[in-house]
Amino acid sequence: MIRQLAFLLLFFTHWHGLRGEDAAESDWRHRESHRFPADEARQGVAVDADHFYAITNRAIGKYRKDTGARVAGWKDAADGRFRHLNAGVVFEGKLYCAHSNFPAMPEESSVEVWDTATMRHLSSHVFPKPPGSLTWVDRREGKWFACFAHYKATSDPALSRVMSFDERWNPLATWTFPASVIARFGGHSSSGGSFGPGGHLYVSGHDATELYLLDLPDEGGGMIHRGTVAMSAAGQAFAWDRSAGDGGILYAIQRKTREVIVSSIEKKPRDSPTSGVSPETPE
Repeated sequence: MIRQLAFLLLFFTHWHGLRGEDAAESDWRHRESHRFPADEARQGVAVDADHFYAITNRAIGKYRKDTGARVAGWKDAADGRFRHLNAGVVFEGKLYCAHSNFPAMPEESSVEVWDTATMRHLSSHVFPKPPGSLTWVDRREGKWFACFAHYKATSDPALSRVMSFDERWNPLATWTFPASVIARFGGHSSSGGSFGPGGHLYVSGHDATELYLLDLPDEGGGMIHRGTVAMSAAGQAFAWDRSAGDGGILYAIQRKTREVIVSSIEKKPRDSPTSGVSPETPE
């Protein structure tokens, strides 16, 4: 009898958690607007007022946002030191990219910086003995945020973490991912992350077509999973177009087709259907 009660309690708790997440999903919708071909769209994308930057392991392409035309780029030398560029974010005319030596061990991680006007590599910040493989960086309220990933192939994904730093990269706080998000990573980790609409931290996994909305307690600790939003891009790193204000314009990639996908993530009106598909507008 005790075993049956325990099973029922576990089932109810799991069902209640799913119901809460489903409710969060129903509050949001994804609308795709454009797709642009970009040879470098293999790891992630960054964006500023006029251009987007498609990122692959050892190269970056600069493209016009209005036409998708490639206007410049950067590529590492054949014998260069770059191994695994990942997500990027543009701040004050500079492109900051996460870089690691994944899957080599021991882990090495750095933030690499380019001038967006000239696409010239400017500098590096190396993390001594990093707590994982750096996959993304973001900037918020004068602080840097960075994700250090762990993967089932070499470690435990539950060891993945997000850390905040001051402007000189001195560590401030650390957060871990909730079990519900670790499970959806499917043995991988967070490939992309950035603060977006509503002040939430949005993160993506390796290949799932969804974003996870997280909130970070001020003093560190476990992140809070607020919901999951379906999208058309299959994981990987993404960026919010902050030149568009708080409108939720998302740039993501489809690595299989080497495309940059532009879309919007927004709260549904209260009278909107909960299916995630917006009704057609009559002509």
